[in-house]
Amino acid sequence: MIRLRGHLRCLTEAEAEAVRTHRAEHIRLTRAEPGCLSFEITETEDPLTFEVMEAFRDRAAFDAHQARTRDSLWFAQTRGILRDFIVEELRD
Repeated sequence: MIRLRGHLRCLTEAEAEAVRTHRAEHIRLTRAEPGCLSFEITETEDPLTFEVMEAFRDRAAFDAHQARTRDSLWFAQTRGILRDFIVEELRD
């Protein structure tokens, strides 16, 4: 299993609003991907910071998600936001 966790750290309210505007569709599309086990983007106490937690069955599913995301509206609208993520490969 591949697990990613961390934060989107917005510098402006406009960046945070882009996350809020496009988050639901990004979550919906990601959860529909083969191999997606879980995917969440949640607000934190800081209105400019969002927690990201995702898990994929294997490296291939994670890599396919990354490729799809790079070509998405989500990425086009949020590409400048700082991503502070840790990716772990967990074995049984």
